[in-house]
Amino acid sequence: MRDVLIHADTVRSPAMRHEVPLGIPDAFLYIEHDGRRYAVITAFERERVAGVAPDVELLPPEQFGADELLRSGAKRHEAQLEVYTRALREISVSEAAVPAGFPVELADHLRANGVTLHVERELFEDRRRRKSDVEIAGLRRAQRACEAALDVAREMLRGSDHDGGVLRFEGEQLTSERVKAEMQLVFIAHGAVADEFIVASGARGAVGHDMGSGPISAGTSVVFDLWPRDAETAVYTDMTRTYVVGDVPDELREYHRLCKQALELTREAVKPGVNGRELMQIACDVFSEHGHPTQLTKKPGEVLDSGFFHGLGHGVGLEVHERPWMSVVGDDLVPGDVVTLEPGLYRAGYGGVRLEDIVLVKDGGAETITDYPYELEP
Repeated sequence: MRDVLIHADTVRSPAMRHEVPLGIPDAFLYIEHDGRRYAVITAFERERVAGVAPDVELLPPEQFGADELLRSGAKRHEAQLEVYTRALREISVSEAAVPAGFPVELADHLRANGVTLHVERELFEDRRRRKSDVEIAGLRRAQRACEAALDVAREMLRGSDHDGGVLRFEGEQLTSERVKAEMQLVFIAHGAVADEFIVASGARGAVGHDMGSGPISAGTSVVFDLWPRDAETAVYTDMTRTYVVGDVPDELREYHRLCKQALELTREAVKPGVNGRELMQIACDVFSEHGHPTQLTKKPGEVLDSGFFHGLGHGVGLEVHERPWMSVVGDDLVPGDVVTLEPGLYRAGYGGVRLEDIVLVKDGGAETITDYPYELEP
């Protein structure tokens, strides 16, 4: 069994959060050796870590001479590097796999002291693909928060006056910023956190990850792409719906029809063993048959700004975008994968439509976690 090292905090590192499911803002060293798990970590976090990962053996820096090093004049980072080196020597770790984001400074120091390190990106990505029961529970909570927030946004759209122009809600101009502020309150009330999300009206909705800003108008598309994470588990969800207030242009109605068709066909095909590239092909076939360019039909080197210019989907978990991928390059799906399906059609300078559900891959098939209507009118 390959030894493993991770050095990170659990707030920014999904690799570390997967091993120690707790919010810890300061980096520490996690070790796997000979079937045992260790953490070199300060007393400040020992009790909390023991509560969520009781099998992790907690090693205080003092055990490896941290106090003496600091008193002798070593800088904090120098003492830390030496403590980690001594800990690995005592545990008998001489070779280990590390994630792609392993700190270069620490890697250089360990290698200079006889520890061989191998960067193994896929090893750490694969560890997180099969979601645990705790993570699935967090996913479901985040998704319900997502749906509750969109309920509030739709009420604001429905309750707006427009007369063919900019929407007004309760006497004031309705903006993306105002809608997002109300949605944030709902996320918080449901135990979820959203650092950012998309409420993009009109042409902004055709610009990838433009988060949206300014007034919302009638007769144009409003793309809501929401990816809050559960505060308890840090697990994300991801959902997109598109709405038009007032008269719906035929072009947007057709985009919506094709996106829903692509979503339904790809969802029916999700099961263990299917490759994400195959699912991408299903969606692209729907669009290309109706004359829309896609990532699989464009010429090599061509840059799309209209049509279906992005991938079909991606894995979701402790990162909002992680393996498996469903795009020009795909991964074979496995039970426990959580994936999005998000077909979209756009015209640059005009707007577009995107629909997105989140799906749990199970033995023999899949479960759609998203439980929300698809209507184009709010």
